[in-house]
Amino acid sequence: MTTEAELSDSLRTFGAVLKALREESGLTQEEFAARVRYSAACIAKIEQGKRFPPEKLPGRAGEALGPVASKVLEAAARSLRRRAGLASWFQQWAGIEEEAISLYAYECRAIPGLLQPESYVRAVFDLRLPPVTEEHIERKVAARLDRQQLLTSRPNTAFSFIVEQSVVERRMGGSSVTREVIDRLLDVSQQRNVEFQIMPTVQEDHCGIDGHMYLAETPSHQWIGYTEGQRSSSLITAPKDVSVLLQRYGRLRSQALDCRATVRLLEQMRGAL
Repeated sequence: MTTEAELSDSLRTFGAVLKALREESGLTQEEFAARVRYSAACIAKIEQGKRFPPEKLPGRAGEALGPVASKVLEAAARSLRRRAGLASWFQQWAGIEEEAISLYAYECRAIPGLLQPESYVRAVFDLRLPPVTEEHIERKVAARLDRQQLLTSRPNTAFSFIVEQSVVERRMGGSSVTREVIDRLLDVSQQRNVEFQIMPTVQEDHCGIDGHMYLAETPSHQWIGYTEGQRSSSLITAPKDVSVLLQRYGRLRSQALDCRATVRLLEQMRGAL
């Protein structure tokens, strides 16, 4: 679980790394600030660990400090965004997700985070209560988009997603956002390591009545389950409990539309918007 103190430590560490790289290049804060096109006051606050680094800073720093420094700062910023942008109760599952060789998801509430286009991500956080700052939203969006790299960076991982038809039809964020959602789902469905299925709204035989579920197979072939509630989550590791989820997920796969029928339905839904 990430605390505010841990996040502050991470910000200070990033600031210390930036300062060391800048001083190694013989630049003052003012000189460096001019080259990366931020104010000297902004750079000072970042080096002091009092401000979250702008997304473009590592790239611009490469122009002033060299490509190695840019790579170091990009890696540090990516880790920092993830730490700041993921809810504390989600971070343990996020780590499991990164190493999984199989990842299954059944969703009846929202489009799975790994499949959400940026417009949908923003709609989710814009509407969340209590309201949050724009900076907070940017952190959340960056962290979620960063997670989505798993779909392309792990081509040997088998991904399976089952989503209720009503989730797509809800039009979260409006019709334009829903078009982007459907386009994203159609694109992802073309990946050979991804299976995407829709559970039709009318389905008399439906074993997902207990709610959403996530399942991951670790490199050691252990299966772990995950469920989430209001500001909380649970990892499920007991073999007998994980077995129940795997049985249910297997049945859901047979009850949902197959992948080709799912694509046809998505195309029909997009045409109706």
